[in-house]
Amino acid sequence: MLELAGIIILGIFAQWIAWRFKIPAILPLILIGLFVGPISTLISEDGTQWIQPIWNTEKGFFPGESLFYFVSLAIGIILFEGGLTLKLGEIKKVGGVIGKLISLGSAITFFGAGAAAHYAFGLSWKISFLFAALVIVTGPTVITPILRNIPLKKDVSAVLKWEGILIDPIGALVAVLVFGFISVNIPVGMEEVATESMSAAANSHEGQAGGGSYTKHALIEFGKIVVVGFAFGLAGGFAMYHAVKRKVIPHYLLNVASLSLVLLIFVLSDLFAHESGLLSVVVMGMYLGNTDLPNLKELLYFKESLSVLLISILFILLAANISIDDLMLIYNWKTAVLFAVVIFIIRPIGVFLSTLGSNLKTNEKVFISWVGPRGIVAAGIASLFGTKLVELGVPGAEYITPLVFGLVLVTVLLNATTARMVASLLGVFLKKSEGVMIVGGSRVSRLIASYLQKNDRHVVLVDSNRTNVQKAKELGIDAINANIYSDDLTDNIELNDVGYLLAMTGNDEINRQAMNRFGKQFGENGTFRLMTSEELLNNDESNKEDVFSNTHDYIRFTEVARDYPSIQEIEVDDHTRFLKVLETIRDNDDAIPLFIKNSNGNLELIDTLTEFDIEKGSAIAYLGKPIDFEDVVIATNEDGKLPTAENQNV
Repeated sequence: MLELAGIIILGIFAQWIAWRFKIPAILPLILIGLFVGPISTLISEDGTQWIQPIWNTEKGFFPGESLFYFVSLAIGIILFEGGLTLKLGEIKKVGGVIGKLISLGSAITFFGAGAAAHYAFGLSWKISFLFAALVIVTGPTVITPILRNIPLKKDVSAVLKWEGILIDPIGALVAVLVFGFISVNIPVGMEEVATESMSAAANSHEGQAGGGSYTKHALIEFGKIVVVGFAFGLAGGFAMYHAVKRKVIPHYLLNVASLSLVLLIFVLSDLFAHESGLLSVVVMGMYLGNTDLPNLKELLYFKESLSVLLISILFILLAANISIDDLMLIYNWKTAVLFAVVIFIIRPIGVFLSTLGSNLKTNEKVFISWVGPRGIVAAGIASLFGTKLVELGVPGAEYITPLVFGLVLVTVLLNATTARMVASLLGVFLKKSEGVMIVGGSRVSRLIASYLQKNDRHVVLVDSNRTNVQKAKELGIDAINANIYSDDLTDNIELNDVGYLLAMTGNDEINRQAMNRFGKQFGENGTFRLMTSEELLNNDESNKEDVFSNTHDYIRFTEVARDYPSIQEIEVDDHTRFLKVLETIRDNDDAIPLFIKNSNGNLELIDTLTEFDIEKGSAIAYLGKPIDFEDVVIATNEDGKLPTAENQNV
């Protein structure tokens, strides 16, 4: 009981350490597992491990093969959650670079790492390619903590983020397929027969014929794994989707029912085709993740929480299950050569070939090449597959688990300790955070976001209302459906370039909460909010330094945007004309001054400026009715056209 409680406590402690020091959780988890497992034999009085995953005569948690049943089910749940995050539409949206990285880059890693493992250790091609399939994946759980506090240029952080998210289930799928192909070559319980068959095939004509027949059998079995895995995965996803849509499952049972269905699909698929269970749950997750399931986000939260617990237990057990003999297998120069080839040759080749013709600069490509830590999926599946193949008697299978665990540790340690320094040396740091976050997705916010975006500002609109978010996306605005009381935004590494925060909801409590919670992270250059109606009526001067407008509250902004949904620009070449135009705008009830834009295109809020120079080419931007000035007013709305009766709706 003490050991079981200790694993849970140590696992959650490792997760806290990872959060506190902003490092990937897999690093402390594996280190703790190795310490209480193989390393503890060197310091314990009787030479036994402090934690023994497999039951022996004295202690242990799982008798016989029970550990691997637990690992299989746990990995299945983790992969299901990974499948939920894979949006096929997002692969198209994120552009060619990321699409090539997860296709061409994965292929280069697969064949390159496979060849390196084969020639470095003399492993068979099938074991070498299983190793290669396992090290394709990076994963968001290792990328995000490393990059969270490095202010990178948006293109660089976006590439690394989306590569990690999208390649995780794809790499897992490749690994499952490769393992399925290998496993059918040695049927369970027939290791000796398979060995004799292979030996005979190498020494006789009859054996060659048998080998051909055997290969045909293997291909048939492999096809069976693929067909059954996809069939059960799609069937499970279809059943879950319609059960939720038709409210067959009550809301309070939704999460546990989905967990039960995942386990059911996993087990049934495995019964029909051995080793097809992992494939089926990945497919099931991908199916559900690409539907309009109304409770998908809630389901993801539950699976994430469950995954944290499972990962915490799983990786301490798996690391503890590695023996000193396993570690000594890779304690040689061959390991160093293999890891060096994977990290310093194959990864850069994959990145540079995948980014040919892109807008990324050479220094940015080098940094992306440098950051390629392997993650939780790689280590978990490696332990499961490696151990199974060892028990099946596959030569060289004993190298899979220690090699993958070793590469995970090396890459995570290397990237976690050097990423900031390398980013600085290569000059990929974001020098100034000019991006703008707008909290609230109303018509006013969308108008301002469109204007800022047309003036080359990265704008992110945040709202908990899905309709507002969808309308913003239709206008080409980056929009996030999130609650400001959750941690979704703080974990988003694509927001590293945001330096201004505009809180523009109709609720003052939410506006102030957004400023207090995110002002330091996303508002380093300025945080602003809309005035309340009470402040406007009472002419409250106490907090006007942080308001977006000194003269209009949310209601007035909304009314003006409803009647005149466009932002106008009027040129002002000197200070006198600026004051005249500004006074004219402020005297008009249907116009609200917003920004002063200088000749270089830089924008500043008018109501926050005390002293400023007006130079030739400057302009005032205001929301509302076109006013008849001496010069022609340049009017723009969301689609860049003059406001007409046809394009007034926002």
